[in-house]
Amino acid sequence: MIILSLRTDKPDSEIGLFDDEKKLAYEVWQAHRQLAESLHKKIEAMLASQSKTLADIEGIVMYEGPGSFTGLRIGISVGNALAYSYNLPAVGLAGENWVEVGIKKLLSGEAKREPIIPVYGSEAHTT
Repeated sequence: MIILSLRTDKPDSEIGLFDDEKKLAYEVWQAHRQLAESLHKKIEAMLASQSKTLADIEGIVMYEGPGSFTGLRIGISVGNALAYSYNLPAVGLAGENWVEVGIKKLLSGEAKREPIIPVYGSEAHTT
């Protein structure tokens, strides 16, 4: 199972590509205020580096928070859009081993085909 992982809750964003539990690629970059412009490009480049396309993804693991309102909103929106568009199971988790636990849930069939809801840790302060 080809799995994409996304973490966008802080200035350093992370994406990963896994074949079951085997890590194929993983990147951490300083996205900060360019996350909306860079996330899609990073996903596309990572898939291309492994001779994969979006259609090859079979599940998505997302870090659900707590964290930055804007970062979580962007990352989880991208993950949810991919999951919806390609009818993929998705898992949203927090904690230290979020990727490993999420992959296990996908592989065991525990993941659902429902949108992941971000957990901000407090009320959003938007104007």
